Amino acid sequence: MKQYSSFEEIDRDLKILKLQTQIDKEEIKLTFEQTKDSLSPVSMIGSIFGSVLQKALVLKAVAKIFGVKRVVTSSKH
Repeated sequence: MKQYSSFEEIDRDLKILKLQTQIDKEEIKLTFEQTKDSLSPVSMIGSIFGSVLQKALVLKAVAKIFGVKRVVTSSKH
């Protein structure tokens, strides 16, 4: 435990603790807002679209690298 030699030292540490508490509260607010934004329908749709697009591009690149050709099947009998 820290020992203080004056009231000024105590006041200084109390001010630091108060500021740290305010910073922590602001960080919690920011994290909450970021989480809320990431769970919005628009954000989720954008994320899904981006993921699908990324997978399509990867598949196209792999097909080009390995020379895989697209096979189309018809359902005519």
